[in-house]
Amino acid sequence: MNRSDLIDGLAARFGNLKQNDIDFAANTILDAMGDALFAGRRMEIRGFGSFSMKQRQGRIRRNPRNGNSVTVPERRVVHFKPGKALRESVDK
Repeated sequence: MNRSDLIDGLAARFGNLKQNDIDFAANTILDAMGDALFAGRRMEIRGFGSFSMKQRQGRIRRNPRNGNSVTVPERRVVHFKPGKALRESVDK
């Protein structure tokens, strides 16, 4: 599911709201999530899960085509940990 699928699904579910209002609300929420993660803060949505940033160390890997060593720099990645309610609903 991508952003437009999410907005279309919400518009179908909540017929009394305008598509533009749903689009604005979804974009505002997703932008706030991105801003919080960019600032290094942890974000939690009860019953769904939590998002946080993890630091991956730089490492040396091999190019599979020619076998040369390639240095992969360290970077920050988004980590998602599902909440208990989400895990239980998926496991059913």
